[in-house]
Amino acid sequence: MKKLIALFATTAVASGSAMGAVALSGTASVSYDDNGSGAASETSYDADLAIVGTAGSTTLTAGYDMEGSSLSTTGVSLATTIGPATITADMHDATETLGEAGDNVTGELGNGNYKYAQDDTGVSVSLNAPIGDATIALDDSGAVTISGTWSGVTVSHNVKTNVTTGSAAIAGMDMSITNDDGSSTWSLGTTVSGVAVTLDSDSDVSATFGLAGNTMTVNYIGERASTASSTTMTAAKAKFSKASAAAYSTVAISRALTSGATLAATYKSSDESLTLKASVAF
Repeated sequence: MKKLIALFATTAVASGSAMGAVALSGTASVSYDDNGSGAASETSYDADLAIVGTAGSTTLTAGYDMEGSSLSTTGVSLATTIGPATITADMHDATETLGEAGDNVTGELGNGNYKYAQDDTGVSVSLNAPIGDATIALDDSGAVTISGTWSGVTVSHNVKTNVTTGSAAIAGMDMSITNDDGSSTWSLGTTVSGVAVTLDSDSDVSATFGLAGNTMTVNYIGERASTASSTTMTAAKAKFSKASAAAYSTVAISRALTSGATLAATYKSSDESLTLKASVAF
C-alpha cells in the first residue's frame, strides 16, 4: 500500500510539472452616477477575474465576477487542436433567459428578450478542409458553418441559421456586414487625422480622439423604431416585441493616471446624467 501511495504521489507531481502556463488578469471599477433629473444618485462597483490555462495546443479560459459574497461564473470554455481539427467546448450558459424585467409577458411592448430560455453551451468542431482557404465547422446542434478569407475579404455562412457575415479592410476603411435570414446590418470604420470614426446601419455614429492628454469618445445613438414579436417561433429565433427609443448622445472623457487607474466621466443626453468611473486593469 505504501508503494502504491508513493507511486500515485510521484505520478501527480509529474503531471503537475507537465502543466502549461496559467495567466491571471482582471479589472476593477467604482462608479458614481447622478442619474440626471428625477432619480436618486447611486454608486456601483465591479470586479472581474480571468484565468487562462495553456498546455500545448489546449487552452482553458474562465471568467468570474468577484463582487458579492462568492465568485460568479461568467464564462468557461475549452479549446484544443488535433491535427487539422479545432475542438471548442462552451461550458457555461450566459445567454439571457425569459422572465427578466421588460419582457412582453402581458402583451405590451417589451425589450426584445427571447421568448424561450436560451442555452449557449455546446461543442463545435472546425476542420481546415482542403477546399482552398475555407474552413468547415460543425456544432452539436447540427449547424454547419463555412468560412474563409479571399482577396482580403472574410466571409462566413451558417447553413442551418442562414446567417452570413462578411468583413474587409479596404483603403483604410474597415467594413462589415451581416445578413440574418434576409435582414441586413452593416458598419463602417475609419481613422481621419487621428480621429477614429464608425457608422452603422442603425444610424449610430462614434468618434474617438485624443484631447490634451485625455481620450474623448462621442457617440450618437440613432432613434429606434418599435419592433413586432418574431413570427418564427423556434426557440433560437422567437423574441418578444421591442419598444421604440428616442435618439440620444453620450460624451465620455477618460484619462490614465500615474497611479495606474483610469478616470472617466460620461454624460448622457437622454436623462442628462453624469457618471464618474475609476477603473484599473491588472
